[in-house]
Amino acid sequence: MDNKTLQNLAEVAAFRPSPDRRLFSASQDEIIYGLTTDIYFIRTRELLRHMGLDRTPVTAEIFSGKEGMLAGITEARNLLVGLPIEVWSLPEGASFGKKEVIMRISGAYDDFGIYETALLGMLASSSGWATAASKCREAAGSKSMVSFGARHLHPAVAPVMERAAILGGANGASCILGAKLAGKEPLGTMPHAVMLIVGDTLEVAKHYRQVMPPGSPVIILVDTFKDEAEETLRVAEALGKNLQGVRLDTASERGGVTPGLVREIRARLDQAGCQHVKIFVSGGLTPERIRLLSEAGADSFGVGSYISGAPAIDMTMDIKEIKGKPVAKRGRIPGVTPTSRLEKIMP
Repeated sequence: MDNKTLQNLAEVAAFRPSPDRRLFSASQDEIIYGLTTDIYFIRTRELLRHMGLDRTPVTAEIFSGKEGMLAGITEARNLLVGLPIEVWSLPEGASFGKKEVIMRISGAYDDFGIYETALLGMLASSSGWATAASKCREAAGSKSMVSFGARHLHPAVAPVMERAAILGGANGASCILGAKLAGKEPLGTMPHAVMLIVGDTLEVAKHYRQVMPPGSPVIILVDTFKDEAEETLRVAEALGKNLQGVRLDTASERGGVTPGLVREIRARLDQAGCQHVKIFVSGGLTPERIRLLSEAGADSFGVGSYISGAPAIDMTMDIKEIKGKPVAKRGRIPGVTPTSRLEKIMP
């Protein structure tokens, strides 16, 4: 694997993004090359090389700013693979506490220092998303919970978020690449756009069965034109046993999906002999709302901005040993932090 990186400030000054570039997101080659790093790490490289200290062996530790669920380790390892260093970490999906060490790296500083910015960003963002998803999973219990948050993020990072959400407990994700990267097939129903273009929910439902691949669950969106309960019964009567579920995504302007609405639809479906029809809800869901809607009779949940908008969990990297001797900045304890939870992942 090519581990060529930016070598000096002259290379930084000479770099010019292509005038033909269509998107502003960094490619994986640009990240590996070091173009997303903070400039002071290139200044550090120049200084240490000038002083003959660039091959100084160090041990660095990454620790968290608050508790959460760890994600991003696989991607972080992939960034570092091929470097002559040793790496230990907590496993992906592990819970960690505030200030707990989640990763330790040993080697010549010049071999990995340039990647501090990228490493911290990968771990901070993914852990924030996974932690939020884990709270939704806890609220949903054994019921299905799917990540719908790709539309709230830049498309370059949306697949990373979806993968982290699945690691955090989501049963799947709507973003095609995000789901595929997690080894799953993308999940989702249909948007209001198709309903508005066709002009009738029932017409969409009938054609859905004809067009979709065999085995595709028939889950119909029922809040576009009519009262949700009325539309649900209309679709259920027409499709009978072929209808697996209905989706409620009532606009916030109408109060969103409420426990009362879910109770009414569940009762009306049961009275009509449609106990097999499940209720899928989406739109502004939080762990608290998931619990309330689940108690009211909702069977499945599509969570968007609560996961995608979760704050990153700040991560910090500190050098704790130089040439085997304990060191630390003021306020921190010198030396490698005692822990039995880290597992060696490189080489």
